[in-house]
Amino acid sequence: MKDILEELEERRAAARLGGGQRRIDSQHSKGKLTARERIELLLDEDSFEEFDMFKAHRCTDFGMEKDKPAGDGVITGWGTINGRMVYVFSQDFTVFGGSLSETHAEKICKIMDMAVQNGAPVIGLNDSGGARIQEGVASLAGYAEVFQRNIMASGVVPQISVIMGPCAGGAVYSPAMTDFIFMVRDSSYMFVTGPDVVKTVTNEQVTAEELGGASTHTKKSSVADGAFENDVEAMAEVRRLVDFLPLNNQEKPPTRPFFDEPGRVEASLDTLVPENANTPYDMKELILKIADEGDFYEIQEEYAKNIITGFIRLEGQTVGVVANQPMVLAGCLDIDSSRKAARFVRFCDAFEIPILTLVDVPGFLPGTSQEFGGVIKHGAKLLFAYGEATVPKVTVITRKAYGGAYDVMASKHLRGDFNYAWPTAEIAVMGAKGATEIIHRADLGDADKIAAHTADYESRFANPFVAAERGFIDEVIQPKSTRKRVSRAFASLRNKKLSNPWKKHDNIPL
Repeated sequence: MKDILEELEERRAAARLGGGQRRIDSQHSKGKLTARERIELLLDEDSFEEFDMFKAHRCTDFGMEKDKPAGDGVITGWGTINGRMVYVFSQDFTVFGGSLSETHAEKICKIMDMAVQNGAPVIGLNDSGGARIQEGVASLAGYAEVFQRNIMASGVVPQISVIMGPCAGGAVYSPAMTDFIFMVRDSSYMFVTGPDVVKTVTNEQVTAEELGGASTHTKKSSVADGAFENDVEAMAEVRRLVDFLPLNNQEKPPTRPFFDEPGRVEASLDTLVPENANTPYDMKELILKIADEGDFYEIQEEYAKNIITGFIRLEGQTVGVVANQPMVLAGCLDIDSSRKAARFVRFCDAFEIPILTLVDVPGFLPGTSQEFGGVIKHGAKLLFAYGEATVPKVTVITRKAYGGAYDVMASKHLRGDFNYAWPTAEIAVMGAKGATEIIHRADLGDADKIAAHTADYESRFANPFVAAERGFIDEVIQPKSTRKRVSRAFASLRNKKLSNPWKKHDNIPL
């Protein structure tokens, strides 16, 4: 018996070494942690239960049968984050460059199936050279098996991908179908075709970092939701995100103890909106002053900055926030911001996370590039997402809510539950100047008359009371009491039940 136990420990020690000490040292020299070190940082101490530690590849071509490392380049299993169960796979770059083989894929598929059956999130730590070339079509089949599970798990359990090294070719499509993608600056990249192929085919000279680095995907392409400085920060921030999310679509988001007064009054909010309607202000200030303990987890911070998305807590409960940002493009909606917010709203709705919408929107961004780019279809995505959502929806209009953008931003007409406005709100078809020039076109040559008409329009429409008279605004509230009113609104909606007509699925304007 003693010999068998010793052999077990020897085999475990060999498996834990992955591709060997030399390759581990190489990984460390690049500023990267090993697959196992990442899991240790991500999960609670001593909570990891590993599956398939000894699983090996079955390839016999190109001399592969002589090298069969235990685990086959991926570590899989489950553990806990602050006591709540998650499933994890972590690709090991020290074993065949973390490349995906048939058995490597089987290990990932196994924990994804278990995650769906047991209702727990899946976190994938990607660090792979792609499909294992020696296995040919078998490795491609492995990728497709993973893709199919990503699709089946979508909207059932949260899926989080962290890109911690290369992720190229077909490998990119698994993260692309997950709910959140995070990258590590200067050590991770994602692209379908690499710089060499790009140079051969299009003659463009581009580096891997420029083509698919963290900066590219967080600022330009919107593929990634955030980027972190190093592996340690990435694991800490993923832990923080998981704390906001429910384990599956059958559970409510977690409630945690809070140390903030729900009725807290913020007098400074009474002066947040400037006297001049064209002067910007920072909407993040309002978000932080509403949130428990001023804690806000922003999603896609670097992309489409004219809209803000992320998670806060109110009375210890998770709430998704969508807010126009007057500091950027005056808070206009455009193609990028509509896509960004629509995806976020649909995530919240899939996982029963209530949505708070803070509105200061002068309309959709005009211009040929927007129209040629299909702003109609993209704007409709956000409209569709809000109208389809059955979770509690609370909206606060702080200043402008003009035209179609008023409708789109979680208006009463899209089944908003509580629609509040500050006294500074202006709800109209368009701004006073533009409206006056259309209505009183005959007086355009007379500056005094136009000024008088503009002042008259402002007094009649540049306020929340016309909408309140119609019941489109439930209450005009004092800015300083926003946290209290919003908290009470969500508290009253905790048992909300609303369902859409039966359908196989909708056909969102993609």
